[in-house]
Amino acid sequence: MSLKDIKVKIKSVNRTRKVTKAMEAVSAVKMRKSQIRALSGRPYVSSALSILERLSPSLKKVSHPLTQSREVSKAALVVVTSDKGLCGALNGAVLKEASKVAKNYALPKEDIQVYAFGKKAGEYFEREGYTLHQRFDNVSDEVSIEDYSHISESLVEGFMLGAFDRVDVVYTTFRSTFEQKAVSHQVLPLSMDSFQAMVKTFVSEDTFLTEREHYTPPAFYTVEPSPEGVLKTLIPKLVSVIVLHALLESKASEHSARMVAMKNASDKSRDLSKSLTRTFNKARQAVITREVSEIVGGIEAMAVD
Repeated sequence: MSLKDIKVKIKSVNRTRKVTKAMEAVSAVKMRKSQIRALSGRPYVSSALSILERLSPSLKKVSHPLTQSREVSKAALVVVTSDKGLCGALNGAVLKEASKVAKNYALPKEDIQVYAFGKKAGEYFEREGYTLHQRFDNVSDEVSIEDYSHISESLVEGFMLGAFDRVDVVYTTFRSTFEQKAVSHQVLPLSMDSFQAMVKTFVSEDTFLTEREHYTPPAFYTVEPSPEGVLKTLIPKLVSVIVLHALLESKASEHSARMVAMKNASDKSRDLSKSLTRTFNKARQAVITREVSEIVGGIEAMAVD
């Protein structure tokens, strides 16, 4: 490789590092905001579980369509990914988990309706031949429960009308800045077990079990206006909480993964730049040595003559 080629490559690597450093800085700011939103949203999911626990003895004899399991002939799958790449293996892990859930249904692809959040999920399931019931691109970081309440309403209505017999959500749960994990949870039919599984994803297992170990079932509550009326209002709200939780966790995971990926890229480009600089210096020194040798050889030849 010539000195000119090495110089061009060093400049190219340095320009790339400037871009990755800028993206790292932007992702760091977004990451902090998203982490705060995700962490502050977790108590709502935990509180929803507490509500179910406290009301379960009083509502035990009440039957609600959204809590009844039935044979799965059609299913809905809510998949949350990012719109952009450059975030490591984040999207790949989610899509792998979503494919696993879809295969476990053991249903034809046309009987699985996909709610795709993020371009990566939409493009993947379109390519795989699944039915995209709804697709949402460019999901804002400032997501709120009001923005996507129609999604939970659509899921509840579809389950009630028999459009699908089971609903699952697949997303990335945020564990730390350097660790995110793709998880899946059953949304409908709603059950205590599904809520407990979701809470366990962000509460350490020992803490969760310790809290439940000393839990005393509450006394019977008188529910007004009626148990049926409470469940009719409560369960759709809990479905909305699950969907919002998945979006918040995914946003925090996305920005964390992208910041780490950009930091790694910046570090690698800096190392590559140093390596190329050493190569350039060695090549330049070799050229100088060769030229000096030629000059010295020429002088010696002229002296002999």
